[in-house]
Amino acid sequence: MSTQSTNFGPCVPTTSARTRQRPLAGADLALMGGLWGDWQRRNRSASLRIAMERLELAGNLDNLRIAAGEREGKFIDPVFMDSDVYKVLEAIGWELAHGPDAELEAFFAQTVALLGRAQEPSGYLNSWGQLIAPTQHFEKMTFSHELYCAGHLFQAAVAARRGFGDETLLAVATKVADHIVDVFLTGGHRGIDGHPEVETGLVELYRETGRPAYLDLARHFIDGRGHGSIGHHGGLSYIQDHLPYRDTETLVGHAVRALYLEAGAMDVYAEAGDRTLLDASIRHWDDVVATKTSISGGQGSRYAWEAFGDRYELPPDRSYNETCAAIASIHWSWRLLLATGEARYADLIERTLHNAFAASTSHDGGEFFYANLLQRRADHLDGESLGRRSRWFSCACCPPNIMRLIASLEHYLATRTDTALIIHQYMPARIGADLAAGPLAVTMATDYPFDGRVTLTVTAAPVTAATLGLRIPAWSRATTATLNGAALAPRPGAYLEIERIWAMGDTVTLIFDMAPRLVYPHARIDALRGTAALERGPLVYCFEQTDQAAGLDIETVMLGDTAPITVGAPQTLPQLGHTVPLRVAVAALIQTRPSGLPFSPTPTPPHKAPTGQTATAVPYFQWDNRDDGPMRIFLPTLRGV
Repeated sequence: MSTQSTNFGPCVPTTSARTRQRPLAGADLALMGGLWGDWQRRNRSASLRIAMERLELAGNLDNLRIAAGEREGKFIDPVFMDSDVYKVLEAIGWELAHGPDAELEAFFAQTVALLGRAQEPSGYLNSWGQLIAPTQHFEKMTFSHELYCAGHLFQAAVAARRGFGDETLLAVATKVADHIVDVFLTGGHRGIDGHPEVETGLVELYRETGRPAYLDLARHFIDGRGHGSIGHHGGLSYIQDHLPYRDTETLVGHAVRALYLEAGAMDVYAEAGDRTLLDASIRHWDDVVATKTSISGGQGSRYAWEAFGDRYELPPDRSYNETCAAIASIHWSWRLLLATGEARYADLIERTLHNAFAASTSHDGGEFFYANLLQRRADHLDGESLGRRSRWFSCACCPPNIMRLIASLEHYLATRTDTALIIHQYMPARIGADLAAGPLAVTMATDYPFDGRVTLTVTAAPVTAATLGLRIPAWSRATTATLNGAALAPRPGAYLEIERIWAMGDTVTLIFDMAPRLVYPHARIDALRGTAALERGPLVYCFEQTDQAAGLDIETVMLGDTAPITVGAPQTLPQLGHTVPLRVAVAALIQTRPSGLPFSPTPTPPHKAPTGQTATAVPYFQWDNRDDGPMRIFLPTLRGV
């Protein structure tokens, strides 16, 4: 293997990129336990082992073997089976940066060798195209996912080179990329893939190799959308081909496609400097966050076509909130954060990471959600992608996507400028940056998100002044901050910037406002009008029936206008590990069941609950680990009756 790249991380803009902040490429950066460090270890020890097994059992690897002429058989659907292989390889690339692992290394080497044998002399590599459309490459791009798969291949190759110095997958990937350049730039092919993703892959491949054609091609694909050239699979808006990118006002259609397109547009902006792309992306983000984002940070509310709904169409019981959409949302917000340095993008990453994304995986790392419901009824029907986590899926895009984000999670903690180290997310970690004045490094100790205390201790300091920036979450209305015991003045929704000549052992302590709070939906969200939800710190809480006292039915419980909230003592619940349950006083219960239609010309008053009756809530991300009973986040309030 060659010398390892110093550009660690999945998104590393060039030195000339138009960004206000830069990732900590090549820095001393590691998770050190806590909720996310433990998850990263489970990802390595459990989830990735499942993925390697399932790629074999589901036929992903057999498709490539058939394409390589090494066995007989028919292509196994869906068309994008290769992409799951590439996402697993990407996850392995980031994991091997954490340390050697013989099993992961062997799988990686064997799979890359298989890809090399399957690849055509032209550079074309796509098992569906080679087996189903061998004479029609790039001719069925509405649904073929040929470029989508290539984008994930490019990202895997970059991860392998940056993570542990591998060049073998990069050789395969650049051969594919050069072929695509020949077809679409040199050859004049006007097609656009029905599923955006290749754009981010091409830009990162450009950043890693320095080949301008890859950036040019990514820009070509962004500019080519919106002219009706893709086809009508689900309609033009479904595949983001209804309007040119810069002319759109909001995100529509398939949520994951739309979000990957946004990430790609931001990558092209950063390297090409086209301000119109940044302006459009900020406009889209503002609208989607205000009108199409769930309390969990999830996006894409419709089961039908896995799509964005209308503005304020956010039903809890039929929320789709695909896990891949949560991941793509984090990718998009991260790129906007790099471009602008604004805390609101890190705030949304925190909400999405701790709720919509964190709910995707079981406590042991062995089962996954495809869709992330915000409510499950007692009589729900089991089925793939519905109310229970599954070990794998026939459309298995989400599990390996989860694995690649978790494997690279430390890279989303912090950024730097020439003069500042800026912390965006809080978890036990070791973080360092090479600034103009010299290295500045800290260790971060915390039990966040369960506890609001974060302690940062300086472990390396430059000899001249430098800045440490700390995000103060918008939800923390009364944050306490001290430097070596002296009070500071933080503001919610902004960065606390501390400029000084740092010394080894300097300590900054943050204490965030962890008081539980009721939050109320916008009045235009019809499905949630008259309800409230419970939050504490960055976590959304939910009510599972299994935690409630006998006789308390969460499907009929209601909250009073001023329901008291108490925080329970930290305890371990079966199969959940560390949690901080909250208890909410129940104001009323609707105990009667109507006969005939469930409507009446007069309101039905709720029956009072027993005095002192309380409901127990747990973090939403921990739900569905114990049984398949009812769950809900939003409870009706008496003010809504």
